[in-house]
Amino acid sequence: MTAPSTFGLSTEARNLHWLLSNLVEEVPGVHSVTVVSSDGLMLLSSDPGHHKAAEPEAPQSGPRGSSADLATIVSGIGSLTVGAAKLMDGGGVKQTMVAMEEGSVFVMSISDGSLLGVHAAPDCDMGVIAYHMALFVGRAGHVLTPELRSELRTSMESAQ
Repeated sequence: MTAPSTFGLSTEARNLHWLLSNLVEEVPGVHSVTVVSSDGLMLLSSDPGHHKAAEPEAPQSGPRGSSADLATIVSGIGSLTVGAAKLMDGGGVKQTMVAMEEGSVFVMSISDGSLLGVHAAPDCDMGVIAYHMALFVGRAGHVLTPELRSELRTSMESAQ
């Protein structure tokens, strides 16, 4: 994976990019990772080419090969599970996992309502992925301020 450009970003934003890149590079079976704001906008992506249209012949490692698609899926899953938890009086949703024949999608809540989403291989160690996601959330949750979310949104929009 090529690290996305962090030129001109604050120290906190660069640290979040590093944590995200580290999650993809260090955890076996992880294909892609995204952070989505509480209103469904992608804030961070492990896909350095998230702003480029996928070529039809290009191999695809994530859902449709696009981190934007993963962000949409994560946002939808997050919304669905929050609604289900309300209907069931289940309290806050901490983590959701969808196991499929050809992969898995994990969604974990971050303290500010943002979501961390991971697309992984079907043979991944789910416990290891959940552990590393919890580490990311623990490290990122307290720094994901409204100002930082705005900075990350701006950087994602300018990359498109």
